[in-house]
Amino acid sequence: MQWDNYDAALFDLDGVLTPTAEVHMSAWARMFSDFLTARGVSQPYTEDDYFAHIDGRPRYEGVAAMLASRGIELPHGSPEDSPSVETVCGLGNRKNELFTEVLRSEGITAYAGSLALLDHLEQVGVKMAVVSSSKNAPEVLRAAGIADRFPVVVDGVVATERGLPGKPRPDTYTHAAEQLGVPSTRSVVLEDAVSGVQAGAAGDFGLVVGVDRGAGAESLRRHGAEVVVSDLAELIGDN
Repeated sequence: MQWDNYDAALFDLDGVLTPTAEVHMSAWARMFSDFLTARGVSQPYTEDDYFAHIDGRPRYEGVAAMLASRGIELPHGSPEDSPSVETVCGLGNRKNELFTEVLRSEGITAYAGSLALLDHLEQVGVKMAVVSSSKNAPEVLRAAGIADRFPVVVDGVVATERGLPGKPRPDTYTHAAEQLGVPSTRSVVLEDAVSGVQAGAAGDFGLVVGVDRGAGAESLRRHGAEVVVSDLAELIGDN
């Protein structure tokens, strides 16, 4: 990897920089397993559902996609809905409540290989941003002790405030590059989700890197990743 060909690295957060995907997956599984059981749905929630319907999507879109896979229709509701309300937003808020409980009680540690790449990029002068569908991104970055590494964070809150479509659209990544003052063609997108590499492929980015944390290398390539690694340390070049 020759980083002197690029001026910016645009990182997804969950599953790329930190293993928060594991916390998210646990929270989604608890929420949907309880919900489906209570409604008497015979097809249980599985890990495959996470990768097929939820991974990388904004939270409420993930809820809607998962419900649609079981033929369940609920009112969309409002982001202010209580976690106890059975609406798309209520279920999303219920999942977020579970996620926050686990994050605060157990904390989070960034992947060692990801930290190594961040150190390398800082040394060679590549600008860095985080682009996450999660509204918890700032809290996760603080918990992992890496918030000061990223002058630009485009998360679910920023996307909502600016009316930016979420992944698999490229808009949040494009906005991050603009905020760094770097052309998208000189920016690298680093993603572990199918919807994320689709977002990178849909934009005019210099390179789309897939990080295989469970989505599958072939699936990431098929949906837009030009390079696939299993650990970000593999991307440390000889600049």
